[in-house]
Amino acid sequence: MELAPGEVDYLDEKVRQTTPLKASGKVDLVSDTLGEIRFKGHLTVAMEAACDRCLEPAAYALDSDFELFYRPLSEGYGEEVKLNDLEKDEADMGFYEGEGVELNDVLREYVLLALPMQRLCSESCKGVCPACGQNRNQQQCGCKTTAVDDRWAALKQLQ
Repeated sequence: MELAPGEVDYLDEKVRQTTPLKASGKVDLVSDTLGEIRFKGHLTVAMEAACDRCLEPAAYALDSDFELFYRPLSEGYGEEVKLNDLEKDEADMGFYEGEGVELNDVLREYVLLALPMQRLCSESCKGVCPACGQNRNQQQCGCKTTAVDDRWAALKQLQ
C-alpha cells in the first residue's frame, strides 16, 4: 500500500509527510477473542516537523516494523480507568467502535508514536533568542539575557 502526502490527516499542522508512506503487512482477527484485531507490518516514510527550539523544519525518516492491537469498545473495555487498574497487555491496546478500524488511522497512530517527543533539527540547535526572537543558528543577536527565577522574588522583599 502506498499513500501520497496529504492522504493521511495527522491532526497536527506542525507535522507533515514529505514522501509517500509505503506500508506492507497483514491484518488478523485474533482467534479466541471477541473482535480483537492485530496489525503487523512494515512502513517507510519521511516526515517533517517544526523544530522545538528554532521552529525551522526538521526531517525524520521512519523505516520500521510495527505491531498494533485493537479491541472493540464494549463490555467495559476502553472506558476511562485508572492506570493502576489496567492489565499490562491492555495498556498497549487501542479500541475501536463499529465494524472495524480504518487503516489510515492505524498508520497515522504509528507514525505519530514513532516520531521523537522532542523534535530537533539537530542536537546542536541553539534555538531562538527569548528577547528578540532571532534564530541563533543563523545569526547571533547580541542580546543579553539572564535567567530569572521568580519563585523567590517574594522572599527578597522580606526584611
